Amino acid sequence: MCRGGRLVNRSDPEGAIAEAAKKYSNWGRWGEDDVLGTLNLLDEAKRREGAALVRRGVSFSLSQRFDMKGPQKGWRRRTNPVHTMLDTGTDAALGNQGFPHGIGGADDVIAMPLQCSTQWDGLGHIFDHGFAWNGRRADKVVTSDGDLVTGIEHMAPYVAGRGVLLDVAQVLGTDGELPDGFAITEGHLRATAEAHGVGIGRGDIVLVRTGHLARAKRDGWGDYAGGPAPGLSFSTAGWLHGTEIAAIATDTWGFEVRPNEFENAFQPLHQVVIPNVGLLIGEMWDLDGLAADCAEDGVYEFWLTAAPLPITGAVGSPVNPIAVK
Repeated sequence: MCRGGRLVNRSDPEGAIAEAAKKYSNWGRWGEDDVLGTLNLLDEAKRREGAALVRRGVSFSLSQRFDMKGPQKGWRRRTNPVHTMLDTGTDAALGNQGFPHGIGGADDVIAMPLQCSTQWDGLGHIFDHGFAWNGRRADKVVTSDGDLVTGIEHMAPYVAGRGVLLDVAQVLGTDGELPDGFAITEGHLRATAEAHGVGIGRGDIVLVRTGHLARAKRDGWGDYAGGPAPGLSFSTAGWLHGTEIAAIATDTWGFEVRPNEFENAFQPLHQVVIPNVGLLIGEMWDLDGLAADCAEDGVYEFWLTAAPLPITGAVGSPVNPIAVK
């Protein structure tokens, strides 16, 4: 594997992670009390720029459905959502609800891991050698009471601005899909942006389509959750830092290429970009409908709003991103 023009030792993930973490660290950049990371780069001007992209008024939900038919298979107790009705139309029709003058209603509850479907990884989700975002000790940040410092509720007002789709699968894949294990490099990202006629820069929310979800929707979930997949190469850490994007999301379970590029490694790019860069990462986004529209009209930038639920102390959140063109 290459990084910055040099060969990287596949058997030394520790060394590569340490080097990248030091080189691309944003610790202290926005002050010692910062809880937003790269979302600091998405300012009012960038939101005005994003809002000005609305021309046709057509909108797209970029979320998968939240139901029992999702991709999860129980890894680390991640399950698909369980939806339970508390009151139903049957109860109302039978007069069992005890309300006056014939009024009836339905109520329901849902139980699910916060990262079981379309979601954001919060800044308290991943640690590097026991340290969380901005150099804080992990045990002082996330406890059994939740993320006491960088809970995802802090991000709720800010995730709205210029979105850019990089449909790498359309540009480099076969029939709009990349094969499992395809490592998307900085060169691939730049080539895709050039093919789409878009620039990537400070404060943007970048969406990377690999076609992996499209394949899962067609062929069945299989090992979509945690198995082999296309995704970002570890070598993109410098691009993710240097472009100063605010956030990035993919249509895959784990954002980075799987199997990972190092031997005996697990999600090394996460270990660099979340606790060290402070980057907001989204996973399992459904980009297919948006991608089809972008290919038809040739416009790959849009207004995007994707606020996490303000769940106090959460290290991740379900999200229903909306792209408007």
